[in-house]
Amino acid sequence: MRDFMLRPTATALWQALVSEAEERSQCRLNEEQESYLVFLLIRFLKHASLGGQPVALDYLTSQTLSGQMRSERLRDVGDQCLLLSGLFPRRAERRRVKTSYFVQLGRSAYNQLSESALNGMGSLYQGLAEGFVDLMDVLHAIRRLDRASPWLEPLEAMELWQDTGSRLARRSLQAVTGATPQQGPPRRGH
Repeated sequence: MRDFMLRPTATALWQALVSEAEERSQCRLNEEQESYLVFLLIRFLKHASLGGQPVALDYLTSQTLSGQMRSERLRDVGDQCLLLSGLFPRRAERRRVKTSYFVQLGRSAYNQLSESALNGMGSLYQGLAEGFVDLMDVLHAIRRLDRASPWLEPLEAMELWQDTGSRLARRSLQAVTGATPQQGPPRRGH
């Protein structure tokens, strides 16, 4: 009888990576969110592009569509916003928008999907909208797994924490300053 060497599947490897990032970020995703994130990462790896045009245009285009086409476009917008805010926050900076812009746009796309989804998918998309910041934090932690330094500059972390409530951004501030950040008064325009 031959000895069999069991190799983990790509899904198992991504699952392990997401689990480690959850532990590092101290964000506990529910099973649906965790599975969605794993399959989003696998799908992104196979089709590694985040669109050539601004995500907002895709979002606006989705508003003119109906049925399956609208759902697919909204899902793509939500997914792109999640990846941009979590894995590629510097792209927001290069586009001269805050990371919180992608958080708001992604949440909105997932919320709209939850309202129109069929086959019980509404609760999944509602969970993605509600857990968007935790999902983003887990993706940030994936980016930082091999580094010990804070993942954002202090001012970036402060802005992200104040704009989105990111617990990882708050802990990053705490690590840099040695103090516990306190939420200030609401900023104008928010």
